[in-house]
Amino acid sequence: MSEPTSRQRLIEAAIEAFAERGFHATTTRDISTRAGMSPAALYVHHASKEQLLYEVSSFGHADTLAMVREVYASSEDPVERLRLMQYEFTRWHAVHQQKARVVQYEIAALTPEHRREVAGYRRDIEQVYRDAIGAGVDKGVFDVEDVRGTALALISMAIDLVRWYQAEGPRTPEGIADLYAQLALRAVGVSDA
Repeated sequence: MSEPTSRQRLIEAAIEAFAERGFHATTTRDISTRAGMSPAALYVHHASKEQLLYEVSSFGHADTLAMVREVYASSEDPVERLRLMQYEFTRWHAVHQQKARVVQYEIAALTPEHRREVAGYRRDIEQVYRDAIGAGVDKGVFDVEDVRGTALALISMAIDLVRWYQAEGPRTPEGIADLYAQLALRAVGVSDA
């Protein structure tokens, strides 16, 4: 495996610092020190601390959107599709907890333009969930009155685990993902989940 580039080291250091201290309490010196670089090195690769946050947020949302789209396309069966979507979405948030915490909870620190772009990714992720739930309703296998509300609830459930999940704790990403996938199916009225 090759050594991370300076840019990659700065991104990883920013994720750690933002997750630990929050965007506003983190200084550019904190980030560069964690990356083992001089404070000026950050500006060689990123125009600002906000630009660094934007890259983390944008790439994190883009990766997550690509993953849910791929899972959606992997099955025609609404039950299996939603089960797998919730499993993978939940697992991603547990495995990438620090990045997910930054991506989800530091959005207010982005510029309005960057916030709009990231909000677009969020709308697209929600739409994939709505499509998956709606397809199950259309086929008569899901019993859901509020497709959008249910989609938001399932997404929120997975996202919120970044607040409490601890890799050193008794729960594994796979165990949480299994549980949340079962809960998702129960939420849409699949009784034998």
